[in-house]
Amino acid sequence: MRKQVIFGALVLLFTASHAFGAENGHNRYKWRDAQGNPHYDDVLPEEALKYGYDVINPSGIVVKHVERAKTPEELAADKAAAEKAATAKRLQDDQLTKDKQMLAAYPSEQDLQNSQREQLAVIDQTVQATQASLQNQEKSLSEMLAHAADLDRTGKPVPATLQQQIDVLRVGIEKQKAYIANKNAEKETSAKRFEAELAHYREVQARAGSQ
Repeated sequence: MRKQVIFGALVLLFTASHAFGAENGHNRYKWRDAQGNPHYDDVLPEEALKYGYDVINPSGIVVKHVERAKTPEELAADKAAAEKAATAKRLQDDQLTKDKQMLAAYPSEQDLQNSQREQLAVIDQTVQATQASLQNQEKSLSEMLAHAADLDRTGKPVPATLQQQIDVLRVGIEKQKAYIANKNAEKETSAKRFEAELAHYREVQARAGSQ
């Protein structure tokens, strides 16, 4: 019974408010407080900005809904989300451009594979040339070390220039070994990247063919 009385009072309040607004011929504001209780007012109160409100015309129709004011934390979160979405969109556009350039550069899958093989061949050639140079340096070092050993056996001092050449060769040999190892690692990495690139090429070409 009490609920019915309260509901009836609210209906009367709304009817009276509507009639007042209609008689005065201007919009009114409807909003709810923290407890969810509805309020109607001719002047927009500060609390309505906090929780959001509706603008009601003299006929009682909602003509505009205004969301509640966001907290600084919510505004910061919205900004971060917008920046993240913009970054994702930019990356997507960049990828689409790269895909178009890839299809233009390699009209067929065979063209792409030929290019990949050529790049791997360049690495192989570089390694082979470095290995040949390394073998020559190792041979020279072996000869110098043998000469130094002969001098030492005969009780003669090893000349400073010979020792310096030996030291320089040792450093050079270690550098070339490291270079060859790096190039072999580069070839392995490139081969894996080319596999992924080829798979992506096939996907892009399939999409282009279906459009």
